[in-house]
Amino acid sequence: MSNPTRWVTDTGPEHSQWYVDRFRRMAAEGVDLAGEARLLDTLVPPRSRILDAGCGTGRVGAELAVRGHTVVGVDADPVLIEAARADHPGPRWLVADLTELDLAAAGEPEPFDAAVLAGNVMAFVAAGTEGAVLRRVATHLRPDGVVAVGFGTDRGYPLTDFDVDLAGAGLRLEHRFATWDLRPWHDDADFAVSILRRPA
Repeated sequence: MSNPTRWVTDTGPEHSQWYVDRFRRMAAEGVDLAGEARLLDTLVPPRSRILDAGCGTGRVGAELAVRGHTVVGVDADPVLIEAARADHPGPRWLVADLTELDLAAAGEPEPFDAAVLAGNVMAFVAAGTEGAVLRRVATHLRPDGVVAVGFGTDRGYPLTDFDVDLAGAGLRLEHRFATWDLRPWHDDADFAVSILRRPA
């Protein structure tokens, strides 16, 4: 990994295990953790091939797999990938740096119909690599593939920068919402969900 992610530099050594434990506890309590997956499921045909980029503990990719999609999840944190493999068998979970993502080299040469970057992924990649992350994700999509990206607007990565970076990655903004359940976008929103398209 060429640049340590903000997930590493901005948190303590126990943060990853805390995150794993937090989402296991929420799942056990019956908290709805499938909102991002429900939205993405509406954007793609049945049995699509989906990249869960920055998959964390695998909750989004696992729900997409339950809905019949083929999922490959990647995350730079081996602790989170270990949890995803333990808690959600079925999808393929890989340790990978999104700035250098090359899934063909990992035995996944087929392009993806869609990608999802949930859970503030764009706010946790290494500062200055956001454009590279979007370019690497875009290269893994088939033409007309869709990307859903959600992150807090107060996390150090302005939407204006994101919009420049997505254009530089050859992606087009189609929709923007304030939440994963499609609340209307407004300029004061503290969260943005952007639906992007790789032009055909």
